[in-house]
Amino acid sequence: MAFYRRRLPHFDETERPVFPTWRLHGSLPPNRAFPESALANGQAFVAMDKLLDETRTGPFYLRQPAIADMIVEAIHYNSEALGHYALRSFVVMRNHIHLLATPNIPLPKVTRSLKGITAKRANAMLGLTGATFWQEESYDHLVRNGQEFEKIRDYIEQNPVRAGLAREASDYLWSSGATGGSPADQGVRPGVRPTAI
Repeated sequence: MAFYRRRLPHFDETERPVFPTWRLHGSLPPNRAFPESALANGQAFVAMDKLLDETRTGPFYLRQPAIADMIVEAIHYNSEALGHYALRSFVVMRNHIHLLATPNIPLPKVTRSLKGITAKRANAMLGLTGATFWQEESYDHLVRNGQEFEKIRDYIEQNPVRAGLAREASDYLWSSGATGGSPADQGVRPGVRPTAI
């Protein structure tokens, strides 16, 4: 297992489930910092995720159906065509993404691939070519056991419900919860799309 540290600690181990989260650049106030002790035990992640769900300012590019669709397609492509990871669960929220996957390549390569192509495509769609799209650093957590795996998958798929974007996880189109199960088992393309997330 590799360990590296930027602002957050990162553990990298292939073939073990991991829960990465990344957000749009500028989606949280720049002066919002979390104590170092909170970063280590996950309290900062829960606080950050709640802020992201409740914020009414900052960019919300991911609520545009065309951009959310493109990101879902990239998540599937990186799993199915490139084989970078086995996809377990995901959600594309208004300003951030949660993923649960078992990487076949180092996690920094997974996030670099996903963030790189989606930033380039989204910026082109938005007419923002060259702008910083994603926050540079991502949060990631190695899954410890099967019980934690199920808890994280439920957390991911219930995120739109907690944020008030859907009544049921199955109602939210840009999530593995839309299929009633893992996207590895079924497609994620319900027929009717709302106009915005």
